[in-house]
Amino acid sequence: MTDPYPKEGLPLDHARQLILQSLQPRSLSESLPLPECLGRSLAEAIHAPEAVPGFRASIMDGYAIAGSEQPELGEAWQLVGRSAAGAPFLGTLQPGQAVRVLTGALVPEGSGRVLPQELVEASDQQLRLIKACGANPWIRSVDEETAAGGVLAESGLRLGVAEVARLASCGIQHCRVFSKPRVGLLISGDELLPPGQPRQLGEIWESNSTLLRGLLERLGYGVAVQRVVGDQPEPLRQALLALAEGCDVVVSTGGVSAGDTDWIRPLVAELGEVRFWKLFLKPGRPLAWGMVAGTPFFGLPGNPVAAAVTALQLLWPALQRLEGGQVELLPRLRVALEQPLRRGAGRPELARASLVVAEDGRLLARVAGSQASSRIGSLSGADLLLEIPAELGSLEAGTELWAQLLRLPIF
Repeated sequence: MTDPYPKEGLPLDHARQLILQSLQPRSLSESLPLPECLGRSLAEAIHAPEAVPGFRASIMDGYAIAGSEQPELGEAWQLVGRSAAGAPFLGTLQPGQAVRVLTGALVPEGSGRVLPQELVEASDQQLRLIKACGANPWIRSVDEETAAGGVLAESGLRLGVAEVARLASCGIQHCRVFSKPRVGLLISGDELLPPGQPRQLGEIWESNSTLLRGLLERLGYGVAVQRVVGDQPEPLRQALLALAEGCDVVVSTGGVSAGDTDWIRPLVAELGEVRFWKLFLKPGRPLAWGMVAGTPFFGLPGNPVAAAVTALQLLWPALQRLEGGQVELLPRLRVALEQPLRRGAGRPELARASLVVAEDGRLLARVAGSQASSRIGSLSGADLLLEIPAELGSLEAGTELWAQLLRLPIF
């Protein structure tokens, strides 16, 4: 059996694989109005009730002419009506007839072609082609968006703006989506004070809860229950048990290392199981994963940047798996360092950087300021997490690296 606590810690990919393999989707779902489904994962596939647009529609303002053959210059037709959006021409065109048609309006039966208005001359109910037309008929098909019964979205898909808008355009009003897992957050530390309270020497204002709540909300989740507890074993034990009973995931920050007051890890081992401890990663080495009374547990590092980075790498995929949708990681791209980066070899690192486009179009990574895991400012304006292999020391400008893209997609 693999040692669950290797001296240097588990590699990130190995840790993620172990976590995801041990979790099963909760398979709980709910039906919600479509606007409330943005960012949610579908619990069942959605099929189109009808074809969309459901009728042949004009792609531009012009004239629908009888027949489908490409007309010759000078050919003429008799204008017999008008078809507009919401006010269609319902007759059937006979040879030699045409109707005025506007963008998006129904193309009547008997017509297989729309002539753009700039190619024709219309007067006294007569239409004449004055400029040569191409082969494009300028007609949108009955099922351009979807055929009746077509799959609009597969089960497990996380709905973005584009997907929700498409479903609306196909007449969908409600979706069955997976219920979000409830996250219980435990912040531990004797030195912690609420922001705004006067500090004594050695005390700090507590920010991890604000950081993690905001991060999880941006990722489409949230925190159901939160507790801030000092470094005392019995209150921490009670808090862990209460969160495990009422939530689907327990997340803590701090207290998982090997200090005299790091009680979280031994308490988790007492109340359940610590399946691994320590990551081979910078920032984020002191991380514990296991179970508390049968509930998945993440013991994130106490330093805020390390907590945020490991939450992105391990907690976020786990929440996706528990929810029941597809597990999606941050997209990756190749970038070059804009300036030299000094570091010591030994552990792989996820360094925070901003994305810059050079004058020649190259994508560059700009690393500014300290990369200390206690410095929240290193997250501000970060577009990238640079993936620096363990064996690399200081890096020259222009060095190419893989990077994880932090900015969320719009659509």
